[in-house]
Amino acid sequence: MADDNEHPTFTERMRDDLAHRRILVLDGVLEDDNGTQLMTRLLTLAADDPKTDISLWIHSPGGSVPAMLALRDLMRTVPCDVTTVAMGLACSAGQFLLSAGTPGKRYALEHAKVLMHQGSSGIGGSAAEVELQADDLRQTRDTVLGLIAEDTGQPLEKVFEDSLHDHWYTAEEARAYGFVDHVAPGFADLMPPTRKHPVGLGANPS
Repeated sequence: MADDNEHPTFTERMRDDLAHRRILVLDGVLEDDNGTQLMTRLLTLAADDPKTDISLWIHSPGGSVPAMLALRDLMRTVPCDVTTVAMGLACSAGQFLLSAGTPGKRYALEHAKVLMHQGSSGIGGSAAEVELQADDLRQTRDTVLGLIAEDTGQPLEKVFEDSLHDHWYTAEEARAYGFVDHVAPGFADLMPPTRKHPVGLGANPS
């Protein structure tokens, strides 16, 4: 018997349709699985057309630090520009990827909210294991905060201080801080240029 509370989901067909328009979507928590899917699609689209922009739409409460760092590395490695758009929420890892977009091509919708914080991770085990884990967490934290400072243009000391507690930003405040470059973009800013003959990602030749 079907679950009466079951709601329609953002299906793979929908993702494929947007991917053919060079749009990738991070909706919900960033995990290793959907992070790998986003990385694969990013590389495929860049290989198919190294000149046309790719857009990453973000509505996410955050998620995996390794996945977000790997995505950022690829966003900065591919030859085409990567436009980022905060669609609703861009929290933690979502904020990190939002500000990692190509400078000048980072957007937030008018009522989007952005959250920056250091995040947390459970530590356990022997005293030696706890010390090793703490050292690794500090190194990861310093790496992430350094990249946020680089992407926003803010001093590292200010980013560190602001990240100590949950810090929410409106779209306009996010623009002033340097997470994004523009608020409330037009339709043309949201949609990458379309191609008459899409390639890759299972496109069917006409």
